[in-house]
This record gives sequence, structure tokens and C-alpha cells, in this order.
Amino acid sequence: MAGGCPRRSQAADKGRTQDGNRSLASAQHPVDQPLSIALLSGGLDSATATALALERGDRVIGLSFDYGQRHRRELACAAMLKEALGLEDQLQVRVNLADWGGSALTDPSIALPSGGVVEGVIPPTYVPGRNTVFISLALSLAEARGAGTIVLGVNAVDYSGYPDCRPDYLEAFQRLADLASKAGREGRGARLWAPLLTMDKRGIVAEALRLGVPIASTWSCYSGAAEACGRCDSCRIRDRALIDGGRPDLASPWARQQLR
Repeated sequence: MAGGCPRRSQAADKGRTQDGNRSLASAQHPVDQPLSIALLSGGLDSATATALALERGDRVIGLSFDYGQRHRRELACAAMLKEALGLEDQLQVRVNLADWGGSALTDPSIALPSGGVVEGVIPPTYVPGRNTVFISLALSLAEARGAGTIVLGVNAVDYSGYPDCRPDYLEAFQRLADLASKAGREGRGARLWAPLLTMDKRGIVAEALRLGVPIASTWSCYSGAAEACGRCDSCRIRDRALIDGGRPDLASPWARQQLR
């Protein structure tokens, strides 16, 4: 099953994911290890970034947002990833950005793009202010819990038009975070870490497989349907990377059908 947040199998419970790789959930993280806050949407990129934080020895608290997105299924996936990855905690916060719309992800009257990324054009799936709101709340949680890192799955390659997924944005936000918090003013503020920022989707898939991320338990489709549509830009980019990476079995049902 591709991107459907399935129930955990017995194999996964014994320390392996449904993708056949070693599960990170079996790792032990003593309380004296560094603490990170991971923005965990339930998608492939945020799950992989979270797994990288775990690999380097961090204890991780996942932070997810119900912001009125049409693809709410990703929230169920984020909750499942807490157990699958072995997170210390998983929090979900409601911030209804759909109240004022402005994005194909929060306003069903705006069509989802399916023609591919157009260079220099910010796609309608951009949600006004989303990452600024999310990172601000993560900064608050990090300071309250004493976390040293905020882990972000943002990527500037697949959707280079998103203004809040670019290196200059993250650099500017880091400066703001250092000024806007007590911890930052005292020289111990949380660092923003975006390990996938310049990686293409195939590279992200390769990292996810290496780390044992349960790819079948992540959700990337924007459509909000019961199964991944295979046609929206997010599905198309993910499916192509999975197929090119030798795992067509993890692609959407529509993409697998096209291979027959």
C-alpha cells in the first residue's frame, strides 16, 4: 500500500518497517542526549528529516499542525510515525489557516496543479505564511522544553518557488529567532536544521530507505482522497523518485498502473 498510513505489521513490531528496513523505533535515546523539535507533517520529507535527527542521537518531539489542509490524512500518518520512529512525544496544534484561504491546499475551490513545477512561478499550493507560523510555534516549544534544534523537512529543489523553503528565508529566520527569544538573547537559542534543503526527491527517497523510514506510512498526496491520487504534483514527484529508486511498489496505485 502506498502512502496510506497502514496499521503496523508484526514485522514492524519486531524492529523492521513495512518497507523491509531496520526500524529506528528500536533505538534507545537516554535523557541526557540533545532534544530536538521536528516539524512532522506526516509526509516523506519531514519523516526523513526526523529520522536523520534520530540517527545523530537526538531525542525528538514531533510537532504537527491541523491548519485546515484538504489532505488531513497526513495528520494520521504523523501520529503513526511517533511509534514507528520512536519519538519522545508527538504534539498536534490547530491553527486554522483555511479561515482566510489563499491556497489550493486550504481552499477546495482552487484547483491543485498537476502539470509539473514551472521555473520562477510560485505554485497555488503555497500556503501564505505557513512556515513562518509553524516555525514560530516550534521556536516557542523548543524554548519551553529546552530543545537545541528545530528540524525542518523543507526542500528548495522540488518546489523552488516557495518563498519559505529557501536558504535566505531560513537564514533570516534564524537571526529573528536569536533576537526574539530569551534563550536566543542568552546565546543558547534553538538552531534551525534543514538537512534536505538542497536534496532532490530521489536523494530523499534513498535516505529514507537507508534510515528505515516507513515510507508506506507517510502521506504526500494533496487531493484529500482515500488513496494517493498519483496526479497532483506532489504525487508525481514522489512516485517518480520511488520508481527511479527501485521501489515502484511504494508508488501510488495510479502510478503503478501506468507501469503495467
